[in-house]
Amino acid sequence: MKLSLGIILILVCLPALSQSALSQNEYGVFTQGYNPARTGLNKDETVLTPLSVTESKFGKVFSYSVDGQIYAQPLYVYNLNIPGQGTHNVVYVETQFDSVYAFDADGKQSTPLWQDSFIDLAQGVEPVPCSSADQGAQVSCSVFPIYGITGTPVIDPTTNTMYLVSRAYNINTEVAYQTLHALDITTGAEKFGGPVQISGSVPGTGSGSSNGTITFNELHDLQRPALLLLDGTVYIGWAGSEHGWIMGYNAATLVQTAIFSTSPNAIRAGVWQSGNGIASDGTYIYAATGDGLFDVNTGGSDYGDSLIKFNTSLEVEDYFAPMDQACRYSSDYDVSSGSPVLLPAQSGSADPFQVVMAGKGGSPCDPTGDAPIYVTNRNNLGKYNPQQDDVLQEIAGSATGYWSSPAYWESGLQAAVYYAGTAAHGGGGDPLKMYSRTAGVLSTSPVSQSTNVFPIGATPTVSENSASLTASGGNNGIVWVIERQDPLYAQPGEKPAILYAYNATNVTTPLYNSAANPSRDQGGCGNKFAVPTVVNGKVYVGTQNELDIFGILGAPPSVSVALSAPCFSFATQAVGTTSPPEYLTITNTGTANLTGLVISITGLNPGDFAESGNCSGSLAVGASCKTKLTMTPTATGGRIASLQIVDNAPNSPQNAELVGQGSTTENFGIH
Repeated sequence: MKLSLGIILILVCLPALSQSALSQNEYGVFTQGYNPARTGLNKDETVLTPLSVTESKFGKVFSYSVDGQIYAQPLYVYNLNIPGQGTHNVVYVETQFDSVYAFDADGKQSTPLWQDSFIDLAQGVEPVPCSSADQGAQVSCSVFPIYGITGTPVIDPTTNTMYLVSRAYNINTEVAYQTLHALDITTGAEKFGGPVQISGSVPGTGSGSSNGTITFNELHDLQRPALLLLDGTVYIGWAGSEHGWIMGYNAATLVQTAIFSTSPNAIRAGVWQSGNGIASDGTYIYAATGDGLFDVNTGGSDYGDSLIKFNTSLEVEDYFAPMDQACRYSSDYDVSSGSPVLLPAQSGSADPFQVVMAGKGGSPCDPTGDAPIYVTNRNNLGKYNPQQDDVLQEIAGSATGYWSSPAYWESGLQAAVYYAGTAAHGGGGDPLKMYSRTAGVLSTSPVSQSTNVFPIGATPTVSENSASLTASGGNNGIVWVIERQDPLYAQPGEKPAILYAYNATNVTTPLYNSAANPSRDQGGCGNKFAVPTVVNGKVYVGTQNELDIFGILGAPPSVSVALSAPCFSFATQAVGTTSPPEYLTITNTGTANLTGLVISITGLNPGDFAESGNCSGSLAVGASCKTKLTMTPTATGGRIASLQIVDNAPNSPQNAELVGQGSTTENFGIH
């Protein structure tokens, strides 16, 4: 059954409804951006309001250690029965170590409700390293140093099934695998005969073709955008060194039903969208492509730098390509660094069915010097016009573009689109900008913008209690944004993520930021493209080493631990030589003694890192200890491990990520 956009929004945001009126699986956050339109709006947040989200009332309440970087947006299911463990609100996260975790969403226990792993280190099956001499050719290091699960899964609440794609590499056979899983969300067990290995080919003469066919590359094609579930089909997108792909799989049988390559007779044009999802209005599918040849206007079949509209069989129904597409291709200004967001129809709009989208840009391609924000008509995307873009609006946005997507808010007579650009090509970053929307028309300049900037941009989330609007017109909306402090080129970066909250009616001054009280609220180290999930009074932030939970503060735990840093990036080091030391300080910030303190190193390359110091046994209230960390790489390429800290604190174990790179040459600086 095909669902209208309005019905889809209701199904994925139902916490305001009585739980007794619904079965346990009819409400939750089941997909990236809260809905297939990818608006980033939860209209049923009843707990968090501008009055409750302040530094004194709101903060970090719990964290869960994980075994690798979290790129996927956390998903959430209410009131779920976990066999043998009772009923829980459950939050799900996935890591680059090819793990899936189901955690109690309220921090009621320190261990997972269940955990799956799709690797086997004893048999040589590991996550895909981003570069390795074993592979003969470098794999993209846009995610460093390993690839496991990157794209946000999708949950079907009618069958209790989560769909996701994992990546693995067998170092003994030098074979790569990409695998589609259908997991029971109550146990983690595989369903529907899964998992199945992903493969595919289409006719084409482009890069890597053989006998008039191009073939999906399990090693080099990167699964990054969030998965889409529509009409019983799971849609998956990839960007790779040779081609972009979208495939459809039957959700009940895991049989491939459709396949499309964005560049069958050329190269690249990947679908990556900074991890944001392929979108749908309930009937059609929308995706953006990256740098590549565009020749559709002259009878070709290559869709570089385009917004494409598909039917459910992945047949192209319409498209839009900017008039400066050739310049974008040569300048690496692809539009797939952001994703299309489908805006709800608004009263008074002459063209109510709209898509908003922005990607990279600026000089020399864009006349204004700024990357444009495009608003297009879903019923007529505009195709390609070399003289003028045939779109509804084209607004000068960030100077260097967007490695992110917008969020949308509408409450009463107020509506807005929020964007945060980047400084990937230099400069000091870009503020969060609010564009008002009236009768389907965006303001041509921001009506407010934050005083702080986001160095690499960010994809916001908006929460609101639509059932309890204030007399002032609904001023209970909050815009949530995660700041990654490290630049894009820092792989993977080591500074803590910062969570910001702003009043949705004016984003000039934040209501809250987690850096204001670091001893209480410091989270894990920030990941690129991270999107917060706000639901049921909590905010879930995925980082490189842990899942952080923010909410209304209660009584602090008597035993509490603070780490001086959540992650350590070691300088590139010659194989067999030892790095200069890094130091981690552990402090007891609670009101009772910290006991049972034990430190160990786990993960993919634990033997490449060493720890020594006086951190063991116990710490009195207010006391600290310091441990020394070093790296001695045993092989070239990325090296990664986790420093595990076990103690009597409620969120034990804590951890710090350890990352470096081995080289055949002398030390030459931070990676």
